[in-house]
Amino acid sequence: MSIADQRAARLAALPFEQTGPAASGHVSGFFRSIGEIWGQRELLDLLVRRELKSKYKDSSLGYIWTLIRPLVMLLIYYFVVGKVLQAERAIPQYAIFVFCGLTIWGLFAETVTGGTNSILANAGLIKKVYLPREIFPVAATGSALVNFGSQLIVLFVACIVLRQFPLHAQILYAIPAIAIVLIWGTALGILLSAVNVYLRDIQYLVEVGLLIFFWMSPIVYNLTLVRTAINAAHGPSWVQGLYLSNPMAIAMLSFQKAIWLAGSDPKANTVYPTHLNLLLAAMILIGLIVLTIAQRVFARLQGNFAQEI
Repeated sequence: MSIADQRAARLAALPFEQTGPAASGHVSGFFRSIGEIWGQRELLDLLVRRELKSKYKDSSLGYIWTLIRPLVMLLIYYFVVGKVLQAERAIPQYAIFVFCGLTIWGLFAETVTGGTNSILANAGLIKKVYLPREIFPVAATGSALVNFGSQLIVLFVACIVLRQFPLHAQILYAIPAIAIVLIWGTALGILLSAVNVYLRDIQYLVEVGLLIFFWMSPIVYNLTLVRTAINAAHGPSWVQGLYLSNPMAIAMLSFQKAIWLAGSDPKANTVYPTHLNLLLAAMILIGLIVLTIAQRVFARLQGNFAQEI
C-alpha cells in the first residue's frame, strides 16, 4: 500500500467533527451564540481596536478627531441654529437639546451601518478560519460605543459650560435609552450583515432608511411640535401612537429627559409621553425578541457566507 493510500485510510478512520455552529432551538441557539462570542472575547477586543485604528490610521491627530467633529457640530448648532436662526425661541437650550439627539442617534446609525458591512469587510478572515461570525457585527457595536463615549464627553462639557449639567434623578433615564439603542442597533446590524452578503444593495438601502428614520425621530424638533402639527391637521389620535412606535423616538425622548435640563422647566412647554416608563420597558422587551430572531436568521444564512463572498 502506498503512502497516499495509508494516509487516506487513516483519514477515513477518523470520526467526523462539526466545526460550524451546532444545530439547536431558537432560544438555546441564541444563548449558545452568546457563549461562543464570550469565549472569543479577546478576539472581540482586538476587532474593536482594529476597527477604531483603521478609521484614523493615516491621520496625525488620530483618535482626537472623534472629539473635534462633535465639538464643531455642537458649536454650529449653538451659534448658527440656536442664535442666528433663533431656534431657542421654540426650544430652550437648543444646542444641548439637539446634541442629545445627535449623540444617541450617532450610536444607533454607526452600529447599524458598521454591522451591515461587517461580514463583507472581514471576508478574508471568514474564508480562512471558523469563528462565531456574529462577532463581526458585535465588534461594530463595540466600536460605535467607544465613539459614543467621546461624544458624551463633549456633551457633558457643554452642559457644564452652559451651566446645564443634569444633576437630577432623571439622569437615570439615559440607561434605558442607551439600552434600547444598543439592542435594536445590534439586532439590525446582525440581521442586515447576513442579508447584505446575498443582496449587496442592502448597504445602500440602509443609508436611505437611516435618513428617513432620522427625521421620524425627535432630534431637531421636540414632541410638542409633533403634537401641535397633528392637532393642526386634525389628525386622529392613533397617529401619535404610530409615531411613538418608533423605538428610536422613545430612546431620544428618554435621553433628552435625562440630559436636557431645560426641558424640565415649565416655561419650556415640553411634553413627554404619559407612560414613558412603560414604553421604555416595552421597547427593551420587544428589542430582545427582535435580537433573538435576528441571530437565528443570521445562523440560518451564515452557512454559505464563504461561497457568496
